[in-house]
Amino acid sequence: MVKLIIDGVEVQAEPGQTILQAALAAGIYIPHLCYHPDLPVSSTITSSDKVYRNGEEVRGEAGKEFEGCQLCLVKVEGKDELIRACVTPVADGMVVYTNTPEVIEARQKNLAKILANHPHACLTCAQREGCDRLRCSLNVPVDERCCPLLGRCELGKVADYIGIIPETPKYKPEGLPVVKDEPLFIRDYNLCIGCTRCVRICKEVRGVGALAFTYVNGRVVVGTVAPTLKDSGCKFCGACVEVCPTGALMDKDIDPAKREESLIPCKYTCPAGIDVPRYVRFIAEGKVDEAIAVVREKVPFPEVLGYVCMRPCEDKCRRGKVNEPIAIRALKRYAAERGGDKWKAKLKSAPPTGKKVAIVGAGPAGLTAAYFLALKGHKVTVYEAQPVAGGMMALAIPKYRLPREVLEAEIKEIEALGVEIRLNSPVDDVSKLLNEYDAVFVATGAQRSVKLGVEGESLQGVVYALDFLRRVNTGEKVEVGKRVAVIGGGNTAMDCARTALRLGAEEVIVLYRRTRDEMPAHPAEVAEAEEEGVKFMFLVAPTKIIGKDGKVVGVELVKMELSEPDETGRRRPVPIKGSEFILEVDTVIPAIGQEVDLSFIPASLGLKVSRRGTIEARPDTLETNIKGLFAGGDVVTGPASVIEAIAAGRRAASSIDRFLGGDGNIELTLASTEPPSPWLGRDEGFGYWPRVKTPFAPLEERKTTFNPVEHCLDDKAALDEAKRCLRCDLRFTITPVTLPPEKWLEFTREAVETVPETEGVIQLLDENKEIIYIKGTANMKQELIQLLETATEAKYFMWEEAKMYTSRESELLQQYLQTHGRLPKMNLGLEEELYE
Repeated sequence: MVKLIIDGVEVQAEPGQTILQAALAAGIYIPHLCYHPDLPVSSTITSSDKVYRNGEEVRGEAGKEFEGCQLCLVKVEGKDELIRACVTPVADGMVVYTNTPEVIEARQKNLAKILANHPHACLTCAQREGCDRLRCSLNVPVDERCCPLLGRCELGKVADYIGIIPETPKYKPEGLPVVKDEPLFIRDYNLCIGCTRCVRICKEVRGVGALAFTYVNGRVVVGTVAPTLKDSGCKFCGACVEVCPTGALMDKDIDPAKREESLIPCKYTCPAGIDVPRYVRFIAEGKVDEAIAVVREKVPFPEVLGYVCMRPCEDKCRRGKVNEPIAIRALKRYAAERGGDKWKAKLKSAPPTGKKVAIVGAGPAGLTAAYFLALKGHKVTVYEAQPVAGGMMALAIPKYRLPREVLEAEIKEIEALGVEIRLNSPVDDVSKLLNEYDAVFVATGAQRSVKLGVEGESLQGVVYALDFLRRVNTGEKVEVGKRVAVIGGGNTAMDCARTALRLGAEEVIVLYRRTRDEMPAHPAEVAEAEEEGVKFMFLVAPTKIIGKDGKVVGVELVKMELSEPDETGRRRPVPIKGSEFILEVDTVIPAIGQEVDLSFIPASLGLKVSRRGTIEARPDTLETNIKGLFAGGDVVTGPASVIEAIAAGRRAASSIDRFLGGDGNIELTLASTEPPSPWLGRDEGFGYWPRVKTPFAPLEERKTTFNPVEHCLDDKAALDEAKRCLRCDLRFTITPVTLPPEKWLEFTREAVETVPETEGVIQLLDENKEIIYIKGTANMKQELIQLLETATEAKYFMWEEAKMYTSRESELLQQYLQTHGRLPKMNLGLEEELYE
């Protein structure tokens, strides 16, 4: 170890560390902007002969070493000149001074040079706290104001620490490009201070090299290496935005209160919280066994989901803003089929707890809950009324979409944990289970089709969707005739239509009362139905079903038109008087919705039920108003998707485990937890790489058999597709910068006693130093003494004197609101007061 003295403090440092690194590690702050803890020192990079800004070429001086921001200057004994702490290695016996008058003056002059080319009027404005930048009482020109990061900008915080001298030149707007039409990011070159952090992380940490800098008249000019980000080889990972100390690089469409959710939308859109970027990365690395382990950490039905998940993650995938979203579902299926079972080695069940849980319904919610409860050591019994387990997965999803052997294999994995599934075992009174078991989870789904409510629906040839699919899936011979009408526009309607074709119907027509754009069915399901020959009639609704000799011969339809949008923004279909006509058909399959059957729950139990007939349960815990009775999935939400039901099962398992005395922690670690490499490497044309085409069975085979329609990706296709991922999650492995020290104190009686009994504003912070309360008061000390008794979350506090304390409180609350998109925890309910 190397020993040195910094500001009178003995510091031990690793050989090769710089003065700046040693000081920061010892808790001694030295201001800096070009330095970042994850980046090589700034002297390692040299300028290019040209860069591009908004497509325009900018030529400059090549081969020149970057000189740095010059804000980290320090005095070292024995040296005549001040030196840069960010590039100077430590030496044994070195004596360093970081805050001498000479050092402070030099830093302030160098800061003035930076601010001369950066809008900074707001940084010197007395009214900047809480200002929204848009309504300026001093009428400062917009292009001279600071960026939207005002109040949370690294440059602003460093400038506050160093001090802005009066001699700082006034900023003169240059009208540099503001690039808003590139994917994902906004680049405002007027706000760039030339620190080159973005260039260095792109080139030396990510290995991409899409950004560069040049020197023009002695000034750093940063830009792309080609006219556009795509042409520059950008991988859109967002690292450049993450390290930018100003608003020069910013994300588009990000909610600051939900930053991680906004930046990794695939993971947070998944109802079950599957770590999508992690398993996609493992596939890209050829570690398919690790990929499937990641999926299995959250769900017991990975391969089922690889076939039938509605993939909300793909709709939000950020790659879709570049060209096309990642084929996440197809990659999940690939991982499930090729991943093997190494994950089982890490799957450990807890010791038996002696607690018994009954689950009513062996669908995705019930079986998922059973899986995780069994892992927590509870004895689980699942009651299923049907002769097969799987619920809607087995009975309502056609085999061409989900092969039964896939479902059965994953159910066997659940049974292997000791879960008992009792088939042909309908529950006639849930009260009995409450007496026999320590907890009961109702997951019976929405098993009953909604009736049309028109004349003729009892005719032979009218088969409701769920009954139709159930009969086909259980092997019953179902005759549909030559012409079939399917009424409805959802996924179930598509399943019925495509199934009818496979049963020999010559013509299948889907009747929907709205337009194609308003169909709730997934667009891919609609497209596949059309490919197979299903026809569609829009803006029509049935008025009666026509029969002859007790059998269906047609359906009377009325044409519809859409009214003006209602309060929800949706246009209601309205019948057109006199437009009725008859469509001749042999079979009518209504698929207009599903409802819940609660006949097994006696009224005497007093269970709360919604107006829709679903069970009322707390959204966070799935507890009902009956102690020990939980409910989740479609029986609570109404018809939803498999992945949403699985998510409900997870939530139920956690809640039931807590109810039974456990910790509720159902998280599993089945895959490697080794941190990912920050290196991405350069791939020419990356931004243009197309989405892989999922292989399908030949059309004629699809129309005549129940063989799987969609095939699994092969190894090359899966690898290529996984490599298209933007790796959005890598941003959260970037080390946060060290900001200038905050003026907070530990929230103790001793510290509070040092606060004056005067007007001012206090701020309370939690253990993570996150602000949880802001309050203006006439007596700061007395207010803090009272809060010592009640604010149990508070661990630190800050205070500042302010005669106009209510105004100052409002400014700080406004500033917090702009940064976080919400008020501090203990200030909730003050919105009206804040905007009076």
